[in-house]
Amino acid sequence: MLDFILFRIIFVIVLASAGVWLRPQSEPLWSGALFGTAFGLVAIVLERRFARVSLKQTLGIAIGVTSGMLCAALVSVVLGQMATDNPAAIHFTRIAVLLVLVYFGAATGAAKGELLNPEALGGGSWEKPGAPSTHKILDTSVIIDGRIADIAETGFLDGVLVIPQFVLHELQMVADSQDSGKRTRGRRGLDVLQRIQKMTQVRVQIAEEDFPQVREVDMKLIELAKVYRCKIVTNDFNLNKVAQVRGVQVLNINELTNSLRPVVLPGETMRVFILKEGKEYNQGVAYLDDGTMVVVDNARRMISKTLDISVTSVLQTTAGKMIFGKYDERGQAAPGTQAAAAAHGSERPVERVERPARRDPSVGEN
Repeated sequence: MLDFILFRIIFVIVLASAGVWLRPQSEPLWSGALFGTAFGLVAIVLERRFARVSLKQTLGIAIGVTSGMLCAALVSVVLGQMATDNPAAIHFTRIAVLLVLVYFGAATGAAKGELLNPEALGGGSWEKPGAPSTHKILDTSVIIDGRIADIAETGFLDGVLVIPQFVLHELQMVADSQDSGKRTRGRRGLDVLQRIQKMTQVRVQIAEEDFPQVREVDMKLIELAKVYRCKIVTNDFNLNKVAQVRGVQVLNINELTNSLRPVVLPGETMRVFILKEGKEYNQGVAYLDDGTMVVVDNARRMISKTLDISVTSVLQTTAGKMIFGKYDERGQAAPGTQAAAAAHGSERPVERVERPARRDPSVGEN
């Protein structure tokens, strides 16, 4: 960015010097310098404006300006054939017609540029080489999440990872936030981007396209995906749904994680740590190492303890997975009771049973 600022300053100085050098001899020095400086500033404003214009609009403006110049040339030829006693009026009319037609062509081309189809000019990937099948646009949420770096490092993502300029701006705003939580998340996202850029097997491209008429970042991502004709990588559930409605394909990191997660079947036993109580009566809540929430019945009194539970059901959606289980107090208490009985068995008193005396067969009955 600093190099661009220095280049623009040098550009204005050169134009100001040219204005002084090429000014009429009757004009003062300051008027030539002022004209050159103004001309340079106008050129910089136009350059900054064109940086935010899409490729289709740029193509439309070029076609419109070219058409306007051709029409002005034809009008100038017609005016040149007219016989008049005032050639200055003809010269002024030619210049006025040129400016009007060029402006009209540029405005019309910018307004109708989105209706152009560059693919018809030759090749399906004329606008962005390789974009229809290999480019992938990264969302702000998936960058902050960080798992995209691990996936890219494994080589499962082919093609080019596109990072829009407005996403970088949003990350910078989050990193500069007054809230400590948001600031930490923003800096984490910037660190993830630096990690991805250092990977030799991954190609990263910064997209300069912007859509000033669109305010929401999610809608800008969808519009950019339409321009590049590629997919969006995200873990935002709402963006996933909106993009699918608008015909844009999405790669959801949460869906990938759920498909690779080990399956837990009802009836299996698993060991969890009860962290807090649940919303319903007599429920406890635990979390697995990957963040999956486990809701356990009959475990409200077992907070801060590790239990063996029986899985009753599993609820899996694109937003995540939840596991429901049940804690059996009797099953947990039975081994302890048996062990206690075995430990105290030696202290149990032995009852003596009195046996009747045996009768002597030699003694007769009276």
